[in-house]
Amino acid sequence: MSGQVSIVGAGCGGPELITVRGLELLQRCEVVIYDDLIAGELLDAVPETAERIPVGKRAGSRSPKQEYINELLIQKAGEGKRVVRLKGGDPFVFGRGGEESLALAGAGVPYTLVPGISSALAIPMEFGIPVTHRTVSRSVHIVTAHTAERALPENIPQLAALEGTLVFLMGLRSLKELAQELIAAGKSPDTPAAVLSGGNSPHPGAVRGTLASIAERTEKAGVLPPAVIVVGEVAQMDLRSPGPSIAVGLTGTEEFQQKLAALLDRHGLNRRQVQRGKCSPTEAPIPWKELSKTAGNWIVFTSGRGVDFFFRRLAQEKGDVRSLSRCLFAVIGEKTAEALAAHGIRADLCPGVFTGKALAQALLRRLAPEETVYLFDSVKGSRVIPETLAEQGISCRRISLYDTIYETVPQSEHLRYILFGSAGGVNALADDGYEWDGDTIPICIGPVCARAFENRFHQRPVVSPNITAESMVETLLTHSSSKI
Repeated sequence: MSGQVSIVGAGCGGPELITVRGLELLQRCEVVIYDDLIAGELLDAVPETAERIPVGKRAGSRSPKQEYINELLIQKAGEGKRVVRLKGGDPFVFGRGGEESLALAGAGVPYTLVPGISSALAIPMEFGIPVTHRTVSRSVHIVTAHTAERALPENIPQLAALEGTLVFLMGLRSLKELAQELIAAGKSPDTPAAVLSGGNSPHPGAVRGTLASIAERTEKAGVLPPAVIVVGEVAQMDLRSPGPSIAVGLTGTEEFQQKLAALLDRHGLNRRQVQRGKCSPTEAPIPWKELSKTAGNWIVFTSGRGVDFFFRRLAQEKGDVRSLSRCLFAVIGEKTAEALAAHGIRADLCPGVFTGKALAQALLRRLAPEETVYLFDSVKGSRVIPETLAEQGISCRRISLYDTIYETVPQSEHLRYILFGSAGGVNALADDGYEWDGDTIPICIGPVCARAFENRFHQRPVVSPNITAESMVETLLTHSSSKI
């Protein structure tokens, strides 16, 4: 067997938290088998020719069984491949790295182990909590709060008697019962406690209290898994720098917030989730025969998400990308063009200004009288393109491939900025009755989003010049530096 496996800890947080050794192995692997909750930028280090296989486990959703992952590692190594098993945090801290190591050893597969920064240590530190402190806590005990046999650990009385810090992983769903059992076992109800969600979590946030109050406070704050629970005197500490800290609220879809979060983390900004957005496909029929029969059909995308839903439908309905060879493709922005290129198609039209208005005007300059426009977008998407084309007598067939459902997240701290990536996110927040803090500065991704904000909240926002996450963060940094 010429292949080998490297079990690598990705760390807990930004891509820079992986070890140098781990990054080197990623850069020359032939297969990467990776978990959820790792920094997405780490996959950019993987060679383009490498096979990428996601096997993430998430609470409440169907996940690959551990036995399948073990067999997959053995299979890929058996093919003579250099395999990286990329795991969140540290592979040996409740990461099942031990199980995978035993499976590889049993199959005679050579493997190496590369440690990572565990969430049990990194997440408390992110919020200024030292899990040990010489004058407060001289020991730390890391416990899984959920097992296959029982919702809570069996040794609660022994844990309650310990004087050091207790760090519980995977215990958010049993938080109330955990706190009650610790108190019943003799832990003081006034013992400081904290529930922390950070690192690469899609729902970052922190709640502090006592064993008696932490469950109710966490429920009110709407904290979602994954989260780390800290119990002990250190939970009331916050050793973050006392210098100026900018709290930034995020709105929009999970994917867009992840892009923003990675950029904000690089600049040490304090991000908080204001809104959760989940995209789901619609059943809108796609006229594949019309698109394939005649030349002169323009397919228009306004987001990379629309591109992905389009080609997902093409695969589900057993279509063939070659049937679209007569079509022309137009997109808003470089990111949408990149999403289209990932499917092997280069955009025929991508205006330098990343707005629907600019794309509609560019289409008007290119359209022949007999050509037809098919716009594939979101249910909540802007109507600027069809309306602009209609003004010139051009028909635009709009097909909404997906919808975004938004939920507002309660806030417990003042936000200096809130970032809006779409008019839909603005409208959803307003429809939810969000009370805008006059001291909070809104930053909108473009003119359509900005108009929606002005109409709903009666305040002029700051507008990023380009419709990209990078432009929004650059706008924020420029604005904040001018106010210091």
